[in-house]
Amino acid sequence: MIDINLIRTNKELVKENIKKKFQDNKLPLVDEVEQLDKQARTLKQEGDFLRASRNSLSSQIGSLMKEKKLEEAEKIKQQVKTNNLRIQQIEKEEEEIAARIRTIMLSLPNIIDSSVPIGKDDSQNVELEKFGEPRVPNFEVPYHADIIASINGLDKESAGRTSGNGFYYLMGDAARLHEAMIAYGRDYMIDHGFTYCIPPFMIRSDVVDGVMSFDEMEAMMYKIEGEDLYLVGTSEHSMIGKFKGQILSEAELPVKMTSYSPCFRKEGGAHGLEERGLYRVHQFEKQEMIVICKPEESSQWYEKMWKLSVEIFQNLNVPVRTLECCSGDLADLKVKSCDVEAWSPRQKKYFEVGSCSNLSDAQARRLGIRAKGENGTYLLHTLNNTVLASPRALIAFLENNVQADGSILVPQALRPYMGGKSVITPSKQQQIQDMV
Repeated sequence: MIDINLIRTNKELVKENIKKKFQDNKLPLVDEVEQLDKQARTLKQEGDFLRASRNSLSSQIGSLMKEKKLEEAEKIKQQVKTNNLRIQQIEKEEEEIAARIRTIMLSLPNIIDSSVPIGKDDSQNVELEKFGEPRVPNFEVPYHADIIASINGLDKESAGRTSGNGFYYLMGDAARLHEAMIAYGRDYMIDHGFTYCIPPFMIRSDVVDGVMSFDEMEAMMYKIEGEDLYLVGTSEHSMIGKFKGQILSEAELPVKMTSYSPCFRKEGGAHGLEERGLYRVHQFEKQEMIVICKPEESSQWYEKMWKLSVEIFQNLNVPVRTLECCSGDLADLKVKSCDVEAWSPRQKKYFEVGSCSNLSDAQARRLGIRAKGENGTYLLHTLNNTVLASPRALIAFLENNVQADGSILVPQALRPYMGGKSVITPSKQQQIQDMV
């Protein structure tokens, strides 16, 4: 949510930003907020004047009563009563206007960073840099569901019976590999000075309103029927919500945390669920990172954060690239964002495995997250980034580490979490080896 002072002092900047986001339907809202804000300030002035007048008149009533000037006292009482009725009316109008202003302000996009490329949708995102050589082996890389099935690791049929489409059972070495990647990401972040946290997996609506736009919430989140609770779509939401209404000391900054959670998403719309595989599902697990920092430090943390994700995938033998999100692909609260995409040797293209975002003070303004400095309190900046989200990270890992004979190489980084295994052998081969 932007500062309303921007509309008061530079509404053309706000409108230009809306145009860059290709949301021209929101342009009239800027003028509406400007007019509503003027009405609100006029009402406040009138209300303040009437309250001061009421206090002055009330003090006169006592004096007049003592002097037995009952008729004059009665006239003033009537004036006080009239003032009170008008004050009540003003307060009601102020409440209605404030609610409308907040609704509009929550819908207006944050001011994007000047470095963000202008584009209408994700087709106009810009490649920044590649890390690792994207390889295409001299054998056909199997579909990831087939790789997992080869080690008896996937059961979507049973999940369909228990939960429906979009769910799955991971078993054996596949489940262990999934958890090994999450645990490795966790420990990697701890080693880089981030505090580990397991947050609540459900959050209230006021936290949801604070961390994301209404459109995102409707598209993503599951509501708990009969309760003011939503299942988290990412642990970033409850992690940022942890600091709701807090005033931090500058000595506590920056806040650096890495969190684990299951994530639940509707995954509706044009993309739909993946019937056979695990690329787009209702439930997955993720290791996340967040930073809450001084405004002048957020751009530096943005660079540090996505680089940590790149390093993790490099240590898993997965080539990746970074993609700068264009203006039209940025969620409304973000000022700058990049996707980390992993190479798929099967599809011979990259696909998204994570996203790093700087939201400046948008979430902090909505949730009241501040710091206290020498010159008073100020809003902090919030950032978030995916450490590892599986099964997408698992898909990338399997495709880049599967061998021609169907075995899966386990890189050094994961071996401590896999009981020292350096290779995972397909079930049929393992059965033959056991017989020998």
